Amino acid sequence: MKVAIVKERSPYEMRVAASVETVKKMIALGLEVIVEKGAGIASAIRDEDYKNAGATLAKDFAAAVQKADIVLKVQRPLSSKEEGIDEVSLLPQEVTMIAMLAPYNTPEQFKNYASRKITAFSLELAPRITRAQSMDVLSSQSNLSGYRAVIEASNLFGRVFPMMMTAAGTVPPARILILGAGVAGLQAIATARRLGAIVSAFDVRAAAKEQVESLGATFISVESEEKGEGTGGYAKEMSADYQKRQAEKIHEAVQKSDIVITTALIPGKPAPRLVTDSMVRDMKEGSVIVDMAVEAGGNVEGSALAQVTEKHGVKICGYANLPSRIARDASALYARNIFNFLNLLWDKEQKKLNINLEDDIIKATAITQKGKIIHPQFASK
Repeated sequence: MKVAIVKERSPYEMRVAASVETVKKMIALGLEVIVEKGAGIASAIRDEDYKNAGATLAKDFAAAVQKADIVLKVQRPLSSKEEGIDEVSLLPQEVTMIAMLAPYNTPEQFKNYASRKITAFSLELAPRITRAQSMDVLSSQSNLSGYRAVIEASNLFGRVFPMMMTAAGTVPPARILILGAGVAGLQAIATARRLGAIVSAFDVRAAAKEQVESLGATFISVESEEKGEGTGGYAKEMSADYQKRQAEKIHEAVQKSDIVITTALIPGKPAPRLVTDSMVRDMKEGSVIVDMAVEAGGNVEGSALAQVTEKHGVKICGYANLPSRIARDASALYARNIFNFLNLLWDKEQKKLNINLEDDIIKATAITQKGKIIHPQFASK
């Protein structure tokens, strides 16, 4: 069977779905690997590296997928000439596709997959269970996002992070506030602490307190009986009363901070607005905010996609796709995630795909099969 690795064409995307390591592993499984020329260049993987690993090079997207049985991608295939190329129409009938398909953002595209009888798997939907950890693309990429957010903040900040005692005087440490203590937030805390900053963090989930404090940060909480734990370990949307108390608490913390990094996301809904214009106005001149949720509408009033804006003397960073800003490592981790998932589908004895929809991981991620949208959450859309 043939597996195709294609070049990503979505805006701000520099990752690739296979590394040299995973190409070798796929060939060892008995797969023939075809890589579109230039697919790995942005991730510092040359065409000749793939070729030396045993892959065949194809001149363009159409040539790479033409006879493929399996297509591996990072992001969803583009589906219209307005996006530059209609990749969906170029995919072979009945191909199996594995990628991050943005199920909550573009569910209308699933009809296109079904019409071409594509078996499509969306890796963002992998369940948060032990057996699926090696396939958890959200965790692997969010981890890198949290790290990169701190690096971007340090680059924009006009001061150092750690306290420095010199003959000329003492430089106080930077104070950093992390809003949202999921995977990205916890990595941001750890990175900021390594750089010597004083860190505090807020999360609606009480369970996050222990994790935040174990990393040496101060946990900020809202006094309420309401619980913020949602399904799958994610935060849920809170009541209006809680949000009012939350805003007051955050406003107070923002005023004392030099840097604010926001990470809050709610699956299937716009990102919650955590930092308002009035909060930005009350920050110190030269402060920095990094809005990691900018692609989902933003946690910060005034943030702009892929831009650094300035309001009230505060720089607001809205860089898109932070993992792509460290594409080499992001691609390496993503490639392992996607290979581990492919391995789950692969019958090593028969050397063919064996898609067992009774398996919890496969069932949770399968979007379309045999001309139908089979995922219960999207079947009616």
